[in-house]
Amino acid sequence: MKEVSTVTANASISIPGKVVVFDYGEVISVSPSEADRADLVGIAGGESAEFWPAYWRHRDALDQGTISIRDYWRGIGAELGEQWSDSKIHRLWLADFRSWLSIDHDTLDVLIDLQEGGTRLALLSNAGRDFGSYFRHGTLGDLFEAVFVSGELGTIKPSADIFEIVMGELGISAADMVFIDNREDNVRGAEALGITAHVFTGAADLRRFLMSLTA
Repeated sequence: MKEVSTVTANASISIPGKVVVFDYGEVISVSPSEADRADLVGIAGGESAEFWPAYWRHRDALDQGTISIRDYWRGIGAELGEQWSDSKIHRLWLADFRSWLSIDHDTLDVLIDLQEGGTRLALLSNAGRDFGSYFRHGTLGDLFEAVFVSGELGTIKPSADIFEIVMGELGISAADMVFIDNREDNVRGAEALGITAHVFTGAADLRRFLMSLTA
């Protein structure tokens, strides 16, 4: 017999006195598809086994805003023994940027239910400065009272200073913040400051966690 969930989807979620701060990548967004990943490697013209380690090795610097988008891709190319033209770098950037734009509809439903419940919401993403406009001026921007992008702040999760910046801008203490992220190290970094946090594994578990805070 199928178990009936006690958590109802599409029901408003009200958590008074708290600000729920969401990560973006692989929480609100879905992971890039295999087709997206193959497209990116195809543009680079190399092998996946060589491309992806180089892609991630340089990512923190890009997300922290210490290197430009162009220098990020040049660094990857140099590791692969390539000297990519500006035209190819533009194509790589566009394919990569586009691959992170697909939204998890179930997580979106949770966000809308929180908004309808009057719960304060904010976004905190380890991302390059180029994502700031999409976060703020796409439809996601209507859900959040504030958007924090690591590339604009010069620091990344799980550093304590990025959480301190967020709390300062929102005018709240650690006790007033709830943080959602798919990476355990980021969640533990928040918890070390006294922030209530949750490791995202799916929208259903997220909804259950949030509903537990309404009691």
